[in-house]
Amino acid sequence: MKPYQRRLSLGLLLFILWIILSGHLNIAFLSLGLASCALVTWLAARMNLHTDDMPRFADVHRTLIYAVWLAREIFISNLKVARIILDPKLPIRPVLFWAPATQKTDLGRVVFANSITLTPGTISVEIAGSGQEILVHVLHEGFSWGRESCEMDARIAALGM
Repeated sequence: MKPYQRRLSLGLLLFILWIILSGHLNIAFLSLGLASCALVTWLAARMNLHTDDMPRFADVHRTLIYAVWLAREIFISNLKVARIILDPKLPIRPVLFWAPATQKTDLGRVVFANSITLTPGTISVEIAGSGQEILVHVLHEGFSWGRESCEMDARIAALGM
């Protein structure tokens, strides 16, 4: 895909997201949305973010499937954390561990680290210098997965990131 097509795809995707999230279709909101999307697209072009490691527009459906899966995991983890907090004994046993990151790109590692942090009870603390491991803090030792790969890591790696 040519660079101008990537910029146009990014701008269009951002504008559609703006419309969906704002919920307003009057001229003022659409004008502000168009201006802000144009600014972000221009900044992305200036930062040279339109490289081959960026997801392609055709990969959006796989990314949406991952987003739905992540929302489900966030809900399940939220229930687990609520159960721990509501327990009168408050069985909190925090653990720090290194989780393997098998993503090929920096973008993939950032998505993985942010997905960990979005999940209640887990926080990404640090990405190792080589980028192959992420230091994770968990609220309870039952939330850790150790040195073996987790499903989240595999799903993000399958996105091609």
